[in-house]
Formats: sequence, C-alpha cells, structure tokens
Amino acid sequence: MGGWRRRLAWGLAAVAALVGAGIGGWLWWTEWRFLESTDDAYVQADIAVISAKVVGYVRELRVVDNQPVRAGEVLVVLDDQDYRAHVDQGAAAVEAQRAAEVSNDARLELQSAMIAEAEANVAAAEAEQHRAGLELERVRSLTTGAWATRERLETTQADQAKAVAALARARAALVAERDQVTILQAARHEIDAQLHQAQAQLALARVDLDNTVIRAPVAGVVGNRSVQLGLLARSGVQLMSLVPLDDLHVDANFKETQLQRMRPGQSAVVSVDAFPDRPLSVRVTSLSPASGSRFSLLPPENATGNFTKIVQRVPVRIDLPAGNPLTGLLRPGMSVVVTVDTRGAPGTGAVVP
Repeated sequence: MGGWRRRLAWGLAAVAALVGAGIGGWLWWTEWRFLESTDDAYVQADIAVISAKVVGYVRELRVVDNQPVRAGEVLVVLDDQDYRAHVDQGAAAVEAQRAAEVSNDARLELQSAMIAEAEANVAAAEAEQHRAGLELERVRSLTTGAWATRERLETTQADQAKAVAALARARAALVAERDQVTILQAARHEIDAQLHQAQAQLALARVDLDNTVIRAPVAGVVGNRSVQLGLLARSGVQLMSLVPLDDLHVDANFKETQLQRMRPGQSAVVSVDAFPDRPLSVRVTSLSPASGSRFSLLPPENATGNFTKIVQRVPVRIDLPAGNPLTGLLRPGMSVVVTVDTRGAPGTGAVVP
C-alpha cells in the first residue's frame, strides 16, 4: 500500500514538473525571452546651474536650500550702483550725439543761406564785369576819336580787371560754400555712426543692469547653494543649482548584447529602489549614439597596449511622464531597475500586445 502511494506521489510530482516546465517554456518563448533588464539605471534631470553674468557683491539672497521656485522668480540681487552709473553715462552720451545732430542740421540750414548769398554775389560780380566791359569798349571808342583821355582808358581797364577778379573770387567762394555742404553731410554720417555706437553701449549697459537681478530660468527646487550675502559673485561661477523635479528621466545603461532588439517606443517598467512596490509603466525614448565610455573624460584607446575585451554599456533614455504616481517623490540620482519589453522589434517574430 505504501509503495503505491509513493509511486502516485512521484507520478504527481513528475506531472507537476512537466506542467511547470511546459508553462515556464511557454512563458519564456512568448514573453521572458523578449525582456531585457538592468539595475545600472538612475533617475536624472536637466539640472540648471545658476551663475552670474556680471561681477558684483550679493545684496539680496531671496532663496534658501530646498526651496521650490517658479520660472522667472528672483533668486539673487547684486549691487547695481556701478551699472546704474554706466547706464546714466550711456544715456548722456546718446543725448550728446543727438545734440550734435541738431547742431549739424542747423549748420546745414545756415549753409543753404550762405550758398544763396554766394550765388547772389556771383550774379552781382557777373553784372559788374559786364558793365565794366561795356564801359571799357565805350572809353576805347572815345579814346580813338580823341574824346577821352588816356588816363580814363587806363582807369576803365583797371575797373574791368577788378570786375573779372571779383567774379572769380565770387565763383570760388560759391564753390567753397557748396563743398562745405558735403563736409557737413559727411559729419552728419559720422555723428549718426557715433549715435548708433552710443545707443549700443547704452543697450549693453542696460543689459548688464538687468543681469544684476538673477532669476530662475525654469521651475524647480534650489540645491547646492554656495552663495551668501556680501559674496563677490563672479561671471560664470556657480552660485546654486536648480533641479526641475517635474521633468525627470531615467538613464538605463544596458549591455551592448542586450540592444539587438531594443528600439525607441517599446514599453518598459521602471522600479525605483526607494519605492519597490510602485512600478511605473513607461516607454523607451531614445538610445545613446555611443557607449558611455566614448563620452568619458579619457576614452579608452584599444589600439595600444594589452587588450582586454569588456562588454560596453550604452545609455538608454526613458522619459517619465508628467503626473506619474511618483511625481514629487523622485530625486535625481536614485537607483532604479529598468525592464524593457523588446517584442515587436524587426526579426523577433512577435507583436507587442
């Protein structure tokens, strides 16, 4: 009797093992063989590094560590006395050039009157020359008939020569007055250029003044703050970081041997170590164009020295949708486990359900 029971138990165990193996084989064939997983994955964010664009002492510090801020909110205010003086100086330079423009325009108007006067002088000199010429001809006729003295002829000739010289002088003065217009117009162009330069310098001064107020470029949480009141902030030196906790993603470093069937758009599951019971259903966003080692500070050079083959890892980006169950709880740097379902990739013979 006992032997029969043992045989039945062994038979049932064998049947259970066969059923389990069959179920396991079916699951492997239909699902498990398409799943690629890695625990070399971390939560990441595009952290904004806050620094000053101008040099100045910190006059106001309006945030503290771990404080949420909105985009455009004031973080730091630098002392702006020097920059306000530069703005005033630039504004004065602009006004000076505008005054120079007005003065130049007035001189141009005056020059028009001077040209009109010079033209009138030329006309008068031409008339005088014509009169002197007629008078000379008349005196010459009288001198031939002994009706005029030699002295009068010489006087008339001198008057006609003076008229010719006066006409030449009047015409030269007219040319000079007209040339003066060209000079004033050239001066106007120079003043315009100087005005544009002064306006550009004023605009730069105003930009520098605006940059004494440092604002948040994006919404996020303040962290890694190194700025204090009275600190001399220098251009480009980090003052704090701004972490956008509502815009996070995961960088999963898969082995190169796991990427054969992996494509953007495939479904994936992200399990955060800090919240293992709250997995997130997501999709693959993109694959890195190169392995992580190629972007390191000192990329490996395998063409020299002894070669040891090491399986490379390629970063795979997975964006976390806004409003997911862990929004506000995740922090950049947290460890996660990512599992990607590669079904539906070319050559797999399966379709994503």
